[in-house]
Amino acid sequence: MGAVLRGDPQRRGLSRGQRPDRPHRGADRRRGLMPRLTRLLLLAAGASLALAAPAAAQSGAPGAAPSAKVLYEQGPSGRFLLDGTWLRRLDPSDTGLQSGWATSTDTADWTKVTVPNAWNVNDESMASYLGGVGWYRRDFRLPAGAAASAAWIVRFESVNYAATVWLNGRRLATHKGAFEPFEVALPASAVKRGEVNRLVVRIDTRRTESDLPPAITDARGRPRGGWWNYGGILREVYLREVRDIDLEQVNVIPDLPCASCAATVRWSVTARNYSSRPKAVDIAGRFGPRTVRVGSARIAPGQARTFTTSLKVPGPRLWSPSRPYLYNGDVSVSSGGTRLQTVSRRLGVRSLVVDSGGRLTLNGRRVNLRGVGMHEDSRDRGFAVDNAYRQKQLAMVRELGAGLVRAHYPLHPNSLEWADRNGLLVWSEVPVFQVSGAELRKDEVRRRAVAAFSGMVQRLNGHPSIAVWSVGNELSARVSSGQEAYIDEAVAAGRAIDRTRPIGIAMAPVPNVDCQEGYSALDLIGANVYHGWYIGSDGNTADRELLSGELDRLRACYPKKAIAITEFGFEANRNGPAEERGTFEFQREAMDYDLKVFASKPWLSGQFYWALQSFRVRPNWEGGNPFPQSPIHEKGVLDFDGNKRPNFDFLRDRFRSVRQF
Repeated sequence: MGAVLRGDPQRRGLSRGQRPDRPHRGADRRRGLMPRLTRLLLLAAGASLALAAPAAAQSGAPGAAPSAKVLYEQGPSGRFLLDGTWLRRLDPSDTGLQSGWATSTDTADWTKVTVPNAWNVNDESMASYLGGVGWYRRDFRLPAGAAASAAWIVRFESVNYAATVWLNGRRLATHKGAFEPFEVALPASAVKRGEVNRLVVRIDTRRTESDLPPAITDARGRPRGGWWNYGGILREVYLREVRDIDLEQVNVIPDLPCASCAATVRWSVTARNYSSRPKAVDIAGRFGPRTVRVGSARIAPGQARTFTTSLKVPGPRLWSPSRPYLYNGDVSVSSGGTRLQTVSRRLGVRSLVVDSGGRLTLNGRRVNLRGVGMHEDSRDRGFAVDNAYRQKQLAMVRELGAGLVRAHYPLHPNSLEWADRNGLLVWSEVPVFQVSGAELRKDEVRRRAVAAFSGMVQRLNGHPSIAVWSVGNELSARVSSGQEAYIDEAVAAGRAIDRTRPIGIAMAPVPNVDCQEGYSALDLIGANVYHGWYIGSDGNTADRELLSGELDRLRACYPKKAIAITEFGFEANRNGPAEERGTFEFQREAMDYDLKVFASKPWLSGQFYWALQSFRVRPNWEGGNPFPQSPIHEKGVLDFDGNKRPNFDFLRDRFRSVRQF
């Protein structure tokens, strides 16, 4: 087969990929086209982008075979980790293509780095934030013992932002979007067996208004964006061995109509034949101790076939935060009695629905969730964090007393597996972040946004910890025709895959907005509320005394939908009087006020503080604080190094005083 760019959930064409940044919030919400960066700015960016310190290889010297270690369990067999030592070269003047860097054998201007890697983690300058171009290169041999007839696929878990991939000098594919994995099928004619192969990736972090998230400057060239624009290979890379057949889509979804009902487990499995001959295949699934025949067929070379079946499970053991029971849900494909591939799954049976009274329920019981938002960001690695860091963050979520965690993009699979095992709920969102209605009216932008959402649902539906699929964050609270079309199309695409979870949105914090028909397809409305903190476009701060009444009006608009507070929070970085914005005392008093208002609304399904930990936003970030420490966002109850700040215990005590489930 030729080179094919594969994303989740669907295979994509050879020459095109998918794209899925902006102000987190505040007065600076204006939109506009990102100006074309001049050569001078690009040179400045390159001069200021700091080189990461060289690190020892994690998986052998360059040219060595990749490691069989994997960083998350729930995936296909035959994965080999391509992390460790790579070469990196920054391209501030964007001349690498013309200069032949994709095929060059020279190493003089390349620097050894450890992948995952963010190239600008030590540079908080404007040029660093606005973006530029960087190249990564890795030499490797195929793993020992690989089948002579095996096909090979490279999987990138996260590259920010626009990636072009070459193997042995042959351009194979492009992809856009930092927060969705993509795969590139390697042509047999390009792979060197028994020799060293060279994988090259060019990455461009400059974005336009039509990207997801959108451009990081407004029409007047001022920075905006909700998180730092880290460039690089931000999550791990795998080399996948395919022995004739690849299970390219595996959905195993338990459906529980009620807490005392029998569950129905549904399989939908797509197998593709990578061999040159027709293959007779048998697909088998597991559910706990039971083996289920999913289907059998003969698949022609280069073709795919989807198999479906279902199984009734009387009296299943339920997954819940207090007892997160998981079933073995592995799926395998065999041919002629030989097992070719197994995809690991761990499944939980639970019911997550919005009841007739507009409350979110888990296993038939109404929830009153306490949650927190977060970024997978660290001071010294940016978004290129490891599993130990991820799990430390999630452990702090639990210590805080939160039963749910939310981010503006899908969490790493290892984080989701941790949440599955430990009973932590997840609000899973795509980075359709502050995208304008005008952009969403464009068919291509809307198509990519829908693809990002359906891809998330396709990829992650096996995780029982995921409680809500979110179509985006801070789209206008006044729903335009473009936004309504996006919501309708995304909800339809998501429900075609998974009907067992509610679909919601986190709406922008605009006071006194009318009821919106454009939300009719959604099950859950999330409200970001910053009364008493941010200065709006009219130059005024929303009066916190109006918060209670505005929440009541929101409920009156959507009496049958679940409603949650998806964000509230206040910046703080110093001690001082409670009347002074930016002090810990002000933060604590404001938290207390909001929490009391929320407690007076028994119809709320939850309230989520923004954010767990400080993180980088943008060079001009002030966040409503008269004494900001740009580019650091400081609403967190942990500092950027993960240490508890003064109001961690205060929020923990409030969260733990409530029965959530």
